[in-house]
Amino acid sequence: LMIRRPPRSTLFPYTTLFRSAFAFAVLLLLGAIIASLMASSWPALERYGLEFFTENRWAANVEVFGALPAIYGTLLTSFIAIVIAVPISFGIAIFLTERCPNVLRQPLSTLIELLAGIPSIIYGMWGMEVMAPLLRTWFPSVFPAGTGLATAGIILAVMIIPFITAVSRDVINTVPAVMRESAYGLGCTTWEVARKVILPSVKGGLVGGVVLGLGRALGETMAVTFVIGNNLFLNTTLTGQGTSIAALIANQFSESDGTQRSALLALGLILFLITFAVLAFARYLLRNSTGRHA
Repeated sequence: LMIRRPPRSTLFPYTTLFRSAFAFAVLLLLGAIIASLMASSWPALERYGLEFFTENRWAANVEVFGALPAIYGTLLTSFIAIVIAVPISFGIAIFLTERCPNVLRQPLSTLIELLAGIPSIIYGMWGMEVMAPLLRTWFPSVFPAGTGLATAGIILAVMIIPFITAVSRDVINTVPAVMRESAYGLGCTTWEVARKVILPSVKGGLVGGVVLGLGRALGETMAVTFVIGNNLFLNTTLTGQGTSIAALIANQFSESDGTQRSALLALGLILFLITFAVLAFARYLLRNSTGRHA
């Protein structure tokens, strides 16, 4: 006798309800975080107004709190990291999937995954003890102190390269082998196959990998704190010392109170909004690329 399995709706009659409840819980938690940050940061925003975003220094001793140096440092170091990391990561991913010998493919892939698991504070200590002295020795006119915004951007690039590479490698592996073999059979080079066949087919996944790396770069704290210089005045040079939102909060939050704590929480709200805007923009790009591909 054959036993007929009852339909899924009979086994789990409340599946849709559970899904809706969990989705609502996530939205509720997100809303609670935003509301908490807004309520805690409101005293500082009400007191300083737009000057909080345009003031070019942060001086707690005289209660002058300007978010511009931290916002500038966060965006600049993340931009430097992405500019350095994206081409290197894509190049490594294409090498692993297209040109790497089979004997080395698995060990190199494992090494990349191990690099992605190294704690950020280790990268910061390495940057402080190795990278900064090397930059100060090799380029004394450009990096007189060794630390600064550019150094922080380089450290962030080293940190996010394994993330972007791992995602890009997995995405590229989803391209059907027949597409590669057809292109190679027509006489295309590896660069032509990567540029005209692989990258257009998986550009949505590659954007996702880049956004994953950018998200870590925007919110990174300890590694940046070690090498950015922690200068609380606006410094518009690439190699000058500065600060970031996460580094400033980490340095001062434990000893803050009153208006200073409210200002730090306002910085946290700004970082939250920046990250949310980046993810929303990435989602928009993915949706448009998927629609054009279809």
